[in-house]
Amino acid sequence: MKSSITFQFLSEPTDVNFGGKVHGGQVMKWIDQTAYACATNWAQNYCVTVYVGGIRFYRPISIGAIVKAEAQVIYTGTTSIHISVDVYSRKIKSSRFEKTTHCVIVFVSTDENGKPIPTEKFVPTTEHQIEMEKYALRLIELRKSIDAEMSKFIE
Repeated sequence: MKSSITFQFLSEPTDVNFGGKVHGGQVMKWIDQTAYACATNWAQNYCVTVYVGGIRFYRPISIGAIVKAEAQVIYTGTTSIHISVDVYSRKIKSSRFEKTTHCVIVFVSTDENGKPIPTEKFVPTTEHQIEMEKYALRLIELRKSIDAEMSKFIE
């Protein structure tokens, strides 16, 4: 099982917003598609999105830029697969990509009836993977505290 995947493509005129840059929603779609491919590749099964958080837009993407979306598994629970996605762009005449967006998405591996099923455990082997797993665990704790706060407002 492969724990990472990279997509590369050109941003197109149909991706533009009124400010002349790529729509944030389009970038979110690319993130979701790349993360989904990574999650299903890992699980070798259908997966559903259960959480998208911490999306951070660092800089806009220009139309006609080469876009690179990199997704990597950073943590797995029993059925969940936590994916970190970084989006980069560069002008065609440049060789240097700049990070434009970061996001973490959590998927759950499911059977044909939509029921969660166990997924293979991800075991980090590099220093970077170990740090990313720690990052995922911190995000889990933050979500728990946010969920506890928000439950006060849900009837």
